Amino acid sequence: MKIKIQNARLSFPSLFNTATFGGEDTGKYEATFILDKTEHANLIKQINKAMGDLAKEKLKGKLPPADKLCLKDGDDLDREEFQGKMTIKAGTKKRPLVIDSDKTPLAEADNKPYAGCYVNGILSLWVQDNQYGKRINAQLDGVQFRADGEPFGDGGISVDAFDAFGEDFDDELVF
Repeated sequence: MKIKIQNARLSFPSLFNTATFGGEDTGKYEATFILDKTEHANLIKQINKAMGDLAKEKLKGKLPPADKLCLKDGDDLDREEFQGKMTIKAGTKKRPLVIDSDKTPLAEADNKPYAGCYVNGILSLWVQDNQYGKRINAQLDGVQFRADGEPFGDGGISVDAFDAFGEDFDDELVF
């Protein structure tokens, strides 16, 4: 079941290389899409309905608990950027299509998409029902860069930080 997401913030993107968790390679490309509860209200309703339909079809009508669903309430997660939002995490073992706003292919060297930018995404919902449990997951099919946004967790500094250095050596520079 395909889901088209328009104008979502991107978080934790591993689109050009597989993700790592605890220092270990997961073998999957991943991304989390942040959905505004107001702006994306209809989409969130459609995703919930699609998950309910999948549960009826594949899981005898029993929707797995919230922690086993790809769509999560950001208020239940410990990330500031998720508060007041919904998130949907998607992954795939095959590298997803990653394109720019004009539909030209993007490469890692283009430095986009990045955590905090706005993207469109195409996901496929699917049911996991095996020895590892019952879940409803999302497969990451493609991501389209839409617009710049404030980067998440950048941790970097701006060029202006170097204004503190004069031409004379001064070992007393503390910010």
